[in-house]
Amino acid sequence: MLIGELSRRTGVSRRLLRYYEEQGLLRPRRDVNSYRGYDEDAVRAVQHIRTLLAAGLSTEVIRQALPCATGDPLELEMCPVLAETLRRELAALDDRIGSLRAARGALASYLPS
Repeated sequence: MLIGELSRRTGVSRRLLRYYEEQGLLRPRRDVNSYRGYDEDAVRAVQHIRTLLAAGLSTEVIRQALPCATGDPLELEMCPVLAETLRRELAALDDRIGSLRAARGALASYLPS
């Protein structure tokens, strides 16, 4: 399928699909006319990318996780490297949540009760 069809089927803009390609998340084939061609499994790959982005992962981490992604809904087959990466991401997210809670408390303290 061409990029327009993939865009229509996933609800993701062509521009964003090209970005995913630049980030190494999608690997279309190039047809004789240089058009991007996508296999049927690209639809699921884009859905997995969107799910992992919504979980707060960077495209760098997603690139690592995609080979382990299966199913609908998304499941990740854990290997030790991916498990460690996700633990680090979770710890970083916990740190950010703590910082946001502290900032919220500071801001709330300026308002009258």
